[in-house]
Amino acid sequence: MTLKTTKTLNPRTGNFLAQEYVLSTPEELNEKVTDAQLAFMVYRNTSGNERAILLETIADEIEAVKEEILGITTLETGLPAGRIQGETGRTLGQLRLFAEVAQDEFWVEAVIDTALPDRQPLPKSDIRKCLVPLGPVAVFGASNFPLAFSTAGGDTAAALASGNPVIVKAHNSHLGTHQCIAAAIARALERCNLPKGIFSSIIDEGYELGAALVQHPGIKAVGFTGSYNGGTALLDLVSKRKDPIPFYGEMGSVNPIVLLPSALEDPKMVPTLISSINMGVGQFCTNPGLILAIEGEAAQHFCSKMTDAIEQTLGEVVLNRAIYDKYEASIAEISSEKACALLGQGTKAQGALAVQPSLALTSGKKFLAHPKMAQEIFGPYSLIVLCEHHEELAEILMQIEGQLTLSFMGEESEFEEQAHLIALAQEKAGRIIFNGVPTGVEVGYAMIHGGPFPATTAPNSTSVGADAIKRFARPVCFQDAPQSLLPMSLQNENPLEIFRKINGKWSQDKI
Repeated sequence: MTLKTTKTLNPRTGNFLAQEYVLSTPEELNEKVTDAQLAFMVYRNTSGNERAILLETIADEIEAVKEEILGITTLETGLPAGRIQGETGRTLGQLRLFAEVAQDEFWVEAVIDTALPDRQPLPKSDIRKCLVPLGPVAVFGASNFPLAFSTAGGDTAAALASGNPVIVKAHNSHLGTHQCIAAAIARALERCNLPKGIFSSIIDEGYELGAALVQHPGIKAVGFTGSYNGGTALLDLVSKRKDPIPFYGEMGSVNPIVLLPSALEDPKMVPTLISSINMGVGQFCTNPGLILAIEGEAAQHFCSKMTDAIEQTLGEVVLNRAIYDKYEASIAEISSEKACALLGQGTKAQGALAVQPSLALTSGKKFLAHPKMAQEIFGPYSLIVLCEHHEELAEILMQIEGQLTLSFMGEESEFEEQAHLIALAQEKAGRIIFNGVPTGVEVGYAMIHGGPFPATTAPNSTSVGADAIKRFARPVCFQDAPQSLLPMSLQNENPLEIFRKINGKWSQDKI
């Protein structure tokens, strides 16, 4: 049988790179899911400390080949070396953060209600609960983050930390990067003497194998970062399963920024916004694609300065042909629209898939009349909307769909005056930002990278930060269970020495 292969494209030259990658088959997919199911029987019973050691070892193995990663990833993505180095550092940081989270085991949310055998009229049973892993998780690599949201990215780290095997669907834009990272994970599993089925991956040129992956009965959850169309297609497949499973889809947003009067006159505002719009060639899910302000002389002056600045901005190559074609088509459509005007464009850099940073302008009335303008354009683009008054701006915030972020620029007194807008923002976004741009998502314990649909399919969760571990777990309750059969987090002796909620109060005490 002849093996089918594929190649990755160099976005700077427009040519395919020499390395060929073998496409996976449906038979291989079934084998890998079976291996993951068998591995789960072992991995689910590992301690938080054992999982922490695995995650630390994965980080060490990746760090050992970071120069190799740099060489491969820059060719496959067209991203500059500094960006790849920074993203490698973030990937290592995520793995080590989840090692800490796994080790302290506080995330299992242990709760114990002790028995009251003498209670009248009926005795009360001993009831205890904690979070346990779900089972094999499918993770889809993201095009715009070849490291931090892909093979060993946040979804994979969170799933492994909570005791779940992972099967990654590699993104075709950076298969060399994927192969290098996957090999590092395999070495880590071997070093930790853990089953190889805890991690595996598939390569698929189209959509069939990815569809089969999310529909496979052995898969118990899915993590996805990508486009709205791709995410909703997978969500539809998951919902049609005999046993629907959690689908954590992060599908981007326009991340509105509200400029209050003082912000329009801030000399740092224009360079700050232009830098954020063009950061990473606009290929971040937190790119500021919508800027809202009140019409007036200050707003007109601001628009003029933004136009001058965007025209002096150098563009870069985007990650792949699909992103390039869609961006170019979207900008061409804006140029022909009557509802908004293209204010200016930057300089086009050298490279086959180079694009121009672009800025457009419309009124609040036109924006409300043309909902299509609220859709994300993936790339270095932003739309300025000038509203007649704050009531119209509030109407826009009420009309827009769910967002990952919503930002306010101004002074504290202005925030207090527009408190109703900030209240609206909490209904629309997962992260509310004050005097800062949305690009740049800190990986920590308090971060929320999520939001109402369609920004994500699960607004009660986050794909970045420590709480992401909870997405791949479910609560199990034990009633009158023998001590020997309880998870360590629920045993009377508290061998993990974690905080538990005992009869309604947090405590590290033994029972």
